[in-house]
Amino acid sequence: MTEAESIAGNLRRVRDRIAAAARAACRLPEEITLVAVSKTKPAEAVAAALAAGQTVFGENRVQEAAAKFPALRATHPLSLHIIGGLQTNKARDAVRIADVIETLDRLKLADALEAAIAREGRTPALLIEVNTGLEPQKSGVARDQADGFIEDCQSRFGTALTGLMCVPPQGEDPRPHFTWLAGCAARHNLGTLSMGMSADFEIAIACGATWVRVGSAIFGGR
Repeated sequence: MTEAESIAGNLRRVRDRIAAAARAACRLPEEITLVAVSKTKPAEAVAAALAAGQTVFGENRVQEAAAKFPALRATHPLSLHIIGGLQTNKARDAVRIADVIETLDRLKLADALEAAIAREGRTPALLIEVNTGLEPQKSGVARDQADGFIEDCQSRFGTALTGLMCVPPQGEDPRPHFTWLAGCAARHNLGTLSMGMSADFEIAIACGATWVRVGSAIFGGR
């Protein structure tokens, strides 16, 4: 089996699992967007996923995304999400190439993105990342600061701020984290919930996820 055939088969299986999880939660499969996490994978792997009908991709690093995606965009319609922690000095590059930035998490980054949007004349959709587990090694605004930060970003970015994202602590039950994030989004009338990865996306769908970020189940391990 070729790598392209393997990726296509993996995508079919992941889509089937998403559809089954949606039905089990009394939701429509169309409510959930699959973000294929292509970080560290070569452009050839992304091209194979595109050939299999996948159009939404997630990258951790702006530099890696900038190296892979411009050429792919020239021949395929696609949506690029930045899903890794974003340095302020990469804000302009992110605004230039990304359709969605999922990791807005602090005032300095909000300032940098606001300035970059003004300079570039381009506004990607924005999600606020919440560090629901209060893990010091992870990016994301703390739970107790989330409401104020969301309100500030809504006043800055308006409808460009579409939702929230989280990465629960590894080894913990993700349900309380997903449920908390869904409640926070509802309080602020934000419709997008990016939560759930290869190991737990079915649980995330049961908790209300609208976007699931799946890498290894599609592309294999790094």
